[in-house]
Amino acid sequence: MNVAEFFARIAATDRQADVALVEEGRTRSYADLLAHVNSLAEALLALRSRTIASILDNGADWVALDLACLMAGIVHVPIPVFFSPQQLAFVLEQVGADTVVCDALTAQPLAALGFSAKPSSGLGNAQLLRRSVAAVGIHQGTQKITFTSGTTGMPKGVCLGSTQLLTVAEELAAALDPLGLSRHMNALPLPILLENIAGIYAPLLMGATVSVLPLQAVGLRGSSTFDPRAFHLALDGSAAHSVIMLPQMLRVYGEWLDMTTTPPPASLRFMPVGGAAVGAALLAKARKIGLPAYEGYGLSEGASVQTLNLPDADLPGSAGRALPHSHLRVAEDGEVMVSGTVALGYLGQPPVGDAWFATGDLGNIDAAGFLHILGRKKNVLITSFGRNVSPEWVELRLTGSPCIHHAVVFGEAQPSLGAVVWPAPGATDIEVQSAIDEANAALPDYARIGNWMRARAPFSADAELATANGRPRRDRIFSLHHDLFGGERRAALQ
Repeated sequence: MNVAEFFARIAATDRQADVALVEEGRTRSYADLLAHVNSLAEALLALRSRTIASILDNGADWVALDLACLMAGIVHVPIPVFFSPQQLAFVLEQVGADTVVCDALTAQPLAALGFSAKPSSGLGNAQLLRRSVAAVGIHQGTQKITFTSGTTGMPKGVCLGSTQLLTVAEELAAALDPLGLSRHMNALPLPILLENIAGIYAPLLMGATVSVLPLQAVGLRGSSTFDPRAFHLALDGSAAHSVIMLPQMLRVYGEWLDMTTTPPPASLRFMPVGGAAVGAALLAKARKIGLPAYEGYGLSEGASVQTLNLPDADLPGSAGRALPHSHLRVAEDGEVMVSGTVALGYLGQPPVGDAWFATGDLGNIDAAGFLHILGRKKNVLITSFGRNVSPEWVELRLTGSPCIHHAVVFGEAQPSLGAVVWPAPGATDIEVQSAIDEANAALPDYARIGNWMRARAPFSADAELATANGRPRRDRIFSLHHDLFGGERRAALQ
């Protein structure tokens, strides 16, 4: 799908009076949204900007700016509001941003980077900042640069073309069409590619209404603080048919519903979960209390969603079957390879080309076509007995227990594995040990946990022990818990 086809679908005459966006009681019809996007695109073209970075909370203004950049063919760099000042400065320099759209508080420190405020219209309460800066090398055809949070200090820019982005959105819309999803609520930050494509582009192609609320209104503060009660009130109030969740959000929300004996919103029909490993145990708990949770798989380098479980094609514990745009194969060493909507390349690195992209994930595809992700290739541990173990496999077993919220497994060059555990509130050491014993009983001897210890800080982005979407920063966690194996820091983790 190209840009013209995308906007032609949105401009269909039979939907212009329908509500496209809802933001805290204010609504915008499809006709109003298109008119705003058109006028904003013209204003942005008049600026002659090469690259526009946005640092905005979720809201209708974010959506309008993103669509206006798409319409005008201007590179958009959405930056999450939870990026640190150092990460923010790094991203703006890497992309050579000459324009920034942000709130007044964010604007103040950007003066040190050469930005100054300029008159603007059509941006709501946001400020428009400009600077003169030399162009940087960006892959030809780039429409959006999304920054992966990664496992190191500075994020990495992925250059994506409009065709890749919109093709994924089109295939998602087609796959979800039988479910009759006419109302969606954004619960993840819109700069996260998954919510951008699956939570804005796909619903608009379906003619749905999107409830786009500030992050605090849906229970998110920073990158990793989640209030399940606030989320529930927002979800129930929006009467949404669908909402996208991260695994830890699903876990906390499910526990809150169970503890308070609150039923899930009656409107909810589909709750895709992605961003990190989910596991059959968490899905089973969610479905037992009435949450229609379904696991999917994707990566920024593939323009987000590649596979998805659906009500009529569902295998809990798998990542689902490939959508039509996604081509999958597994290399001889077990690494999952994808093609079809692969990114143009990383910022500052050579183009990817049309070859198969190595995801870094280990997995297999069963006879029915369901993808099973087993862990990260780079995380594989080799014990002192020469056994290869994917720590994510063991971690999913451990977190299947209600008394273990997070677990990170280590054991490179050790005779047995060890785990750093963040227990559920109030869980005793005896309860944690019992949960570990239960997990061990289902694992082969070489994958069982020997030593374990309580984590000294939460596995969160705020504590710098996890990425924004919840993936553990293993090197930092091990540094903080170097005494797990008696105080020696192994060379493999340097």
